[in-house]
Order: sequence, then structure tokens, then C-alpha cells
Amino acid sequence: MTAAIDRDTILGTLNEMPRCLLEKLNSKSGSFCRHEILLGIKKVVVVLYTLAPTRAFLPLAPAVMASSSPQKDLGTRTVVNLSNVDVAAQLDLDATLDPATAINLKRKIDLHLMPLMCLMYLITFADKTTLGQSAVLGIQCVSLSLSSAMVTQGDMARRSTDLNQTQFNWLGAIFYLSYLLFEYPQVLALQRFPIGKWMSLNIGIWAVALLAHAGCKSFGALFAVRFVLGMCEGAITPGFMIVTSMFYRHAEQTRRVGLWFLMNGVAIVFSGLISFGVLHARTPKLLPLMIITGMLTLFASVIFWLLFPDSPTTAWFLTERERVQAVLRIKTNQAGVENKHWKKEQFVEALSDPKVWVMALSAAVANLCNSLTNQRQIILNQFGFDLVQTTVIGCVDGVIETSQRFIGRGYAAGLMSIPALMGVLLVRELPSHDKVGLLLSYWASIFMFAPFVILLGWAGSLTAGHTKRTTTTAVILIAYAIGNAVGPFMWKDQYKPRNRVPWTVIAVCIAACTLLALVLRFMLDRENKRRKTEKRDDAYDHVYLARKEDGAYVLRLLDRAFLDLTDIQNKEFRYVL
Repeated sequence: MTAAIDRDTILGTLNEMPRCLLEKLNSKSGSFCRHEILLGIKKVVVVLYTLAPTRAFLPLAPAVMASSSPQKDLGTRTVVNLSNVDVAAQLDLDATLDPATAINLKRKIDLHLMPLMCLMYLITFADKTTLGQSAVLGIQCVSLSLSSAMVTQGDMARRSTDLNQTQFNWLGAIFYLSYLLFEYPQVLALQRFPIGKWMSLNIGIWAVALLAHAGCKSFGALFAVRFVLGMCEGAITPGFMIVTSMFYRHAEQTRRVGLWFLMNGVAIVFSGLISFGVLHARTPKLLPLMIITGMLTLFASVIFWLLFPDSPTTAWFLTERERVQAVLRIKTNQAGVENKHWKKEQFVEALSDPKVWVMALSAAVANLCNSLTNQRQIILNQFGFDLVQTTVIGCVDGVIETSQRFIGRGYAAGLMSIPALMGVLLVRELPSHDKVGLLLSYWASIFMFAPFVILLGWAGSLTAGHTKRTTTTAVILIAYAIGNAVGPFMWKDQYKPRNRVPWTVIAVCIAACTLLALVLRFMLDRENKRRKTEKRDDAYDHVYLARKEDGAYVLRLLDRAFLDLTDIQNKEFRYVL
């Protein structure tokens, strides 16, 4: 019987019902008309659920409204089901949140979230830098037995094994080529599956691949395990960016991203100290380094699986009331929490949004410079420092990286480029005998990494709609992978020992990143000003969620912040500058 009902007629009736309701309620018909009309609405909703149990009844667009001018038709309503809106819509969000409670809740979230994120980012980056550390420890491409406890100056990886400069560069590049290949599938998986569990699974596989390094005796074997590392890495940074946007307001996100990203610097100090200890081992130097970092990563993956939350709506450390309050706290973002259903229209919008491509270009250019991560130990050695000095001095890189993370957005990206550009130019031009000057200039150049960190924190505040947000993250990180994959190949034997060509490329990239940051800020500021002068768009003010409660279907008004709208659809969204 239900299947024989004309769907268009039912949809038209539902759209006209609120108008009839207003007319009848204003008439003298009394309670009988009111009861009759409400009963009719209930029947129509039940029939619609029968016809389309898993899809939205009406799209979230003004075109489905009963009037061509929905802003003037207060009786117009759009009915949706839960699959089409944010997961937070299922919560009772009618409560209020006072400032003191919001502050205490933020502290509780920080206490349970930040230590785990910082620990995991520290471990994963320490793992990634093992290639750079192994450049002075002796990477095992053939069977090699080092009898002495120390390695003399100049015993670099390519001299103590079969690796030449091109092969060493490929070990750095394949990590990011694999990252590039698997990035979008990883982002889709992060949207489809529980985020914390999916990241934990990838970290576990990562740990096994890292342990496998210790048994590698050929370039091909190292190539394979580095490929697996890149595949798993594709889940970590986007997952952290998504989780940060779920739990924190826009104004708080850059600082939190900076907090877990600064673990890159801590990881350099951490891995440098491990390497210094490994130098005194009487085993092949690479073996203990890989085993130590691999076992730490495996242990961290188990902790992450048990303790890391998937979203504010299911966080184990929050009570039911606090989960509602956590969602209310980020309501001002106008971006919701998440939606587990992939939406083609949001995917297309992300790919056609100019600001997404400005961010992607900035990520690609900035990470051409990131090849310095694997080259830094070699560069310090070429400044004239011996092996022990190179290992210890390398720890200072991490201290400098850590000191630059607590900064803002927009103009800050350009400001942080100034010491970086000065340092790069000095490294290029100072005489080779000025070891101290070269070292200080090199440390100043490390500020080149700050603009990309700012971009990561900024990007989460510039898009809304879960599919669009995850797609934007994927585009930025694919560009990040391209830059990292290409970067190692500018370090060639013919440019040594001063590497003036690579340092020139880095200087150009720093200047380009500064320009792109200013262009992005101009675009966002112009759009904010345009929206401020526009008439308010109330097309999404009358959207209702149809839910079954106590055997009956009821309609509940939804705030537009939880309709899974994109930043372009939601005119109340404001871009952070």
C-alpha cells in the first residue's frame, strides 16, 4: 500500500502542511482542527520514513521550500534524517553553557587529548628521522660488522654501505610517494571508521615496518619498508587535524596544532640522544636504533587504541552531559563535529574552491624545504664537525623547532619567514672555514618550517562540511607529499660540499610561501567583509530532524551549525584570519 503512494504528492503535502496549520490555528475551528492537522503531519512523516528510511526526505537547499522566497515564509520547513546531518544532531542541544563550565571542560579535554597526541606525534616523527640519523650511523644495505664502538668522521651511510646519493634520496622520496598514493584512501577511511581506532591500527603496522628495518640487508628491502611507513603515515596528520577541529574552537585550534606539531622538534632531540647512545654500542649501529624506536611505537599504538577518543559524542572521559557541553562549546565554529557519509557535492565544492588550491600550493612549496630533515646530519658533518659533534649538535635543531610553534596566523607566517630567509642566504654565502657562522645561520634557517605549521592549524578553521573538510585535508597533504617527494632530489653530489643550488631553491620557496600566506589572508578577509554586508540568509533556519521516540515520529528543530553545511553554504561561517 505504501509503495503505491505518489511520492511527489506526499512531498508537496508535507511542504504545504505548515501553511495549513497556521491558517487553521488562527481560525475559530478550535481544538478539533488542531488535532486533525497534527495527526495528518504524523502520518505523512511515517509514510516518508517508509519510502526512504536511509536518505534525507528533502535536500538541504532553498529549492525544496514551498515558497520561492523562503526568507519570507516562516511556515516553510525542511525535514531530514540523521544520516544527512552532523552526528551531534542526535544529542539534546537545547541546554546552555556558561563560560566557567566551558573553561573547565576545555581543560579536561586538554588533559586527556593533548598528552596522547603529543606522544604519538613525537614517536612517529622520531621514527621518520631514523633515516637521517642512520646517515651517520651506517645504514645496513649489505652485511656489515662494525668492530669499533665509534665511527670516524666521514663514515657516512653511502660510504659504509652500497648506498649512493641517488639511492639515499630515493629512500626519502619513496616514503612520501607512498604517502601521496594512499592519502585520499586514508582520509576516506578516517571519515568512515572510528578515527582513534583507525589511526591506532596504522600506527601498529608502522611499528612492525620500523622493526623490519633492522633486518634489511639491501636497498630493495629498505625501499619496501619505507613504502609501508609512508602508507601508514597518511592516517596520522589528517586524523589529528580532524580530531583537533572536533574538540576545539577555531581560535584554539592553531595553538593545539602547534602543540602536537612541536613534538617534531622534541623528536629530533629524542632521536639524537638515542643515536648518541647507539654510537657507543658494539653492535651494528642501525640495529639498536630501529629496535628501540620500533618497540616504543608498538607500545604507543596499544595505548592509543585504548585511550584515544573517536569524537566528542563518544569520548570515554566525558559524561553524557559533558559530551553535550563539548559539542555546544564548538557550536560557534559553525562546522559541527562529523558526518560518516561521503557527499559528492561537498567533494566537488572542495576541488573547485580557490582557497583550497592556494593552501595546497603553499604546502607543496613549503615542503620542498623539508628534505632538509634527512640531509641535516650530513650538512652539519660537511660544515666540519665530527660524528659525535654532529649527533649532539643535531639535537639543537629540535630545540629551535620547539621554540617557534606558539604563534598566530596570517601575517605571522610572513613574519616567521624573515629569520629563515636570512639564515638560508648566510649559509649559502658564508666562507667554509666559518664553522660557527654557518652553524648559527643553519639554526636560523630552521624557522622555514613555521609557515607550514601555521597552515595546518589554519586549514581546519577555513572549511566546514565534513566531506569538504576531509577532502581539503587530503588535498593539502597530497601537496605536502609531492613537495617532500621531490625535495630530496635537489641534493646532488655535484653541489657538495656547500650545496649552494639547494639553498637557493629553499630561499625561493620561503619567499613564495610568504606571498601565498598573504594572498590567502587577503582572500579570506575580502569574503568576511562581503558576508558582513549581506542580508542574513535564513534558508536553513527551519530544518527539522525526524526521529522516532516512544514509538512515534517527532520533529526537532536543528541549529544550522549541525546541518553539515559547507563554509560556502553557511553564510554565518566566518574565516579566521
